[in-house]
Amino acid sequence: MHPIFSGPLTVENLTLTVDNLPPELRGMKITQFSDFHYDGVKLSEELLGEAIQTSNSVHPDLVVLTGDFITYDPKPIYTLVKRLKLLQARKGIYAVLGNHDSYYDSVKSRIIKALTDTGIQVLSNEVIYPLGKGLALVGLPDFWSAEFNPASVFNDLDPQLPRIVLSHQPDSAEVLQQWRVDLQLSGHTHGGQIVLPELGPLIAYQERAIMATPSWLREWIPLLQRKCDRIVKHWEWYAGLYQLNQNRLYVNRGLGTYPPGRLFCPPELTVITLI
Repeated sequence: MHPIFSGPLTVENLTLTVDNLPPELRGMKITQFSDFHYDGVKLSEELLGEAIQTSNSVHPDLVVLTGDFITYDPKPIYTLVKRLKLLQARKGIYAVLGNHDSYYDSVKSRIIKALTDTGIQVLSNEVIYPLGKGLALVGLPDFWSAEFNPASVFNDLDPQLPRIVLSHQPDSAEVLQQWRVDLQLSGHTHGGQIVLPELGPLIAYQERAIMATPSWLREWIPLLQRKCDRIVKHWEWYAGLYQLNQNRLYVNRGLGTYPPGRLFCPPELTVITLI
């Protein structure tokens, strides 16, 4: 998609204080990519290349990819992984799948194989320790997936152990509040794509418009035939950092775009520094 419809890449820097973080992990850097929806058009090669180059320039210890690599057709994943192969990270690249990657088992298996063959580890109800035993990295399936089972992971973790959680949909943060989550990294919302200054994403007001419009008139207005809660329930968590009781959630605006494009909502690369 032309830059006028997507906006320039924005790098969001997040410095995160983590209780009980081992001294040797202080200063570790993680870069987050999300929501590619790659087809070579709505996410341009130029924007993708700039995001990869920018990530490499900060020399991250980890790169994490939080889902929706494709939209519906899985074929573009083979071109996308050739681009992702250029990503550099001292301790590896890790991914979780989004809802678009998980609609059909045949699509999901192709996405996982393409990423795995490129050296990207896909996590599904799994915990790993790429930075050492002092920090867990938890990866969950998509929140709408029947495979979503956080208890199978969190119930076996020491409550005192710091952890970062990869979960595509921010709505999962509501469920995850029963466990310690030092930082949940999500995407899915695209930041709302069209954001009203001082008001937030336009789509968050869609449900109100539906309820205020007579049913006979809704049939003639396509925008009012679709409920925004089919995308996400908690539109108040549409982009950025949120404190949810003792847990923290960060929602990346993503790189990819749906028509009609983005307005006041540029695509994002997130750089996270642990202290």
